[in-house]
Amino acid sequence: MYLKIVRVLLVSMIPLLITCNRVHAQGGGREILPLSIQEAEALFLKNNLSLLAGQYAIDNARAQIITAKLFDNPQFSIENILYNPQSKKFFDMSHDGGQFGGSISQLFQTAGKRNKNIRLAKISVQEAEYNFFDLLRTLRYTLRSDFYKIYFQEQSAAVYTAEINSLSKTLSIFRQQYAKGNIAEKEVLRIQSQLYSLQAELNDLKDAIDDVQSEFKLLIRGNPKSDVKPQVSFNFDGKDVVEQVPYQKLLDSATANRYDLKAAHSALEYSNLNLKLQKAMAIPDVNLSLTYDKQGSFVRNYNGLGISIPIPLFNRNQGNIKQAKIAIESSKAGLQQQQDQIESDLDNAYQGALRLEVLYNSFDPKFKTDFNHLIEEVSKNYEKRNISLLEFLDFYDSYKTNTIQLNNLQLNRINSLEQLNFVTGTPIFNK
Repeated sequence: MYLKIVRVLLVSMIPLLITCNRVHAQGGGREILPLSIQEAEALFLKNNLSLLAGQYAIDNARAQIITAKLFDNPQFSIENILYNPQSKKFFDMSHDGGQFGGSISQLFQTAGKRNKNIRLAKISVQEAEYNFFDLLRTLRYTLRSDFYKIYFQEQSAAVYTAEINSLSKTLSIFRQQYAKGNIAEKEVLRIQSQLYSLQAELNDLKDAIDDVQSEFKLLIRGNPKSDVKPQVSFNFDGKDVVEQVPYQKLLDSATANRYDLKAAHSALEYSNLNLKLQKAMAIPDVNLSLTYDKQGSFVRNYNGLGISIPIPLFNRNQGNIKQAKIAIESSKAGLQQQQDQIESDLDNAYQGALRLEVLYNSFDPKFKTDFNHLIEEVSKNYEKRNISLLEFLDFYDSYKTNTIQLNNLQLNRINSLEQLNFVTGTPIFNK
């Protein structure tokens, strides 16, 4: 009698497993936040604090342009007599006995130093903008990768949950039958062992999901007490998405649209202009001044015009000029390294995406449906006692393993497309 009960239970849990692979129970009364990838990106662009900090960095760099455009302030000085021993007066301001003098001077930069500093400030703004857009590229890649990872990990968790629920019911019945002496203890231990193993695997998977959920919600500034539920709609079955895009097109896109590469070009431009500025700094600036002295000079009410220029005998800015030349060579090496890195990353990402595309397309689209049908046939054979309980459980576990592997394969394929988007700096494969 107990075998009939067990068979009915095991057969009935097969449809549950098949239909539950798209449902994952949420506990603890947590809020569920359904999001499409477009909605997630909109929240990311609106709320992300790292992007806000990057925008502040651009504003800060723009303020440096204002500073570079300002002229040096004029210098004004005045001197008055403290004590006149002849009139015995402090601060003598009388017409005959008083003495005071004053001067005003203005520094004039030569060799186009001011214009060069303005151009350097503008390049700094450009670099800040490039760094911002490169940060945006990196964070968007993380956002999209986490989005799809959450989706497929949740699908896998649903398979575990369905199998655990079914095996828990089976274990309860087996324990009752064992207490009555109808089955051997090894049958109970076999079910119990598999149940504990599944529970441990599910716990590890949930920990991984929580980590990705936490990172994702931080990117969009979502409620920490909520759980994001990705809404995904796409179909890559049998489609040669990567193969249809020429490799040269991807390389040209990376060269034209990678902002870290543009930043490397700006760094070289900055270094070249800085060398010109340092050479200009070796040319003395001119200081013009106007002076008035009431009666401290050889004539009363002295007025004078003065000019001062430092003589570049010893300090001709040699050290800064040498550093600027070294910075140019360093910037050239950094630019070349960045170009080489992009080409290497693109080739690696492209080859990996092609392999995953070929692997995924080699699977029969009907595989999942056929495998579900196979499980149903296995249950029928178990009911007819053509297979043992352990054989049935092995088939059952095989269903779980294959479903999870298929989820991982789909995730890896999407991640490979996101990697190509990231490397090229262009949303060529965004879905």
